[in-house]
Amino acid sequence: MTIGTPVSTPFTAASTALEVVAGIDLTGRRVVVTGGGSGIGVETARALASAGADVTLAVRKPEQGDRAAAEIIGTTGNDRVTVAPLDLADPASVAAFVANWDGPLHILVNNAGMMASPEMRTPQGWEMQFATNHLGHFALATGLHPALAAAQGARIVSVSSAAHLRSPVVFDDINFERRAYEPWAAYGQSKTANILFAVEASRRWADDGILVNALHPGAIRTNLQRYVTEDDLARMRAQSGPATPSWKNPEQGAATSVLVATSPLLDGVGGRYFEDCQQAGPNQPGTRTGVADYALDPEAAHRLWNLSTQSTTPLTS
Repeated sequence: MTIGTPVSTPFTAASTALEVVAGIDLTGRRVVVTGGGSGIGVETARALASAGADVTLAVRKPEQGDRAAAEIIGTTGNDRVTVAPLDLADPASVAAFVANWDGPLHILVNNAGMMASPEMRTPQGWEMQFATNHLGHFALATGLHPALAAAQGARIVSVSSAAHLRSPVVFDDINFERRAYEPWAAYGQSKTANILFAVEASRRWADDGILVNALHPGAIRTNLQRYVTEDDLARMRAQSGPATPSWKNPEQGAATSVLVATSPLLDGVGGRYFEDCQQAGPNQPGTRTGVADYALDPEAAHRLWNLSTQSTTPLTS
């Protein structure tokens, strides 16, 4: 479970990323946003660039990243927005990104992901959502650890989801080899892994001044849902009951990421889970808010770290 006084902020579910970052000066800070070419990644990058940061959009499709970078430069006036290729499901691509990075890194936003995809596997045999959403980001963060430590006060933003409530990490069958594949269970497992990463990385890297927190951005209609039909969405919302949160626009969806990345209210805070710009409390049965106990379990976090290290050894050794 989280330790220390819960963090409270003046922001809400309706706050935008630009409102959260208002008054914060990021001049001289270097930022990487994975999946920065679309969805809430663009708005996260835009807000950080508007505060003066040097922003790298780490994207699977460089041409999409180039368009996003040009648009961010045009709206913020900050021309220090660049694009670098990154395919999180390809260990060689992650290794190349790490090798090409030079100098300190102040903020890493692990934002990219895939949701409820059909059953797919990487050439290494990993279930694709777990490989993309967790293992790729794990390899990226651990590979960039020296750069983050050199920043002397870096932050890592681990974008999770309320969908983590759908599944813990099923260590005995992560890759659905003995159980039937279910897209939402696979997605939920990967999002739980994102929170467990924040828990363990905060513990391991505290002496390096690296803070890691996870978050749920809210319900935002973006191309993340390219595998999800309108019927699927309607069915999920019906299952969630009358308290289902309303849709956010991308600017609102990026707000909690930007809060975790920049807010002085989170100085010294790590290993926690946020939603609607506040630290989340424990999930209550029958609700789709809050954080599951299993997602903050230090033993599970330690076990996942060891498994992830073994699975990405060429990148982390």
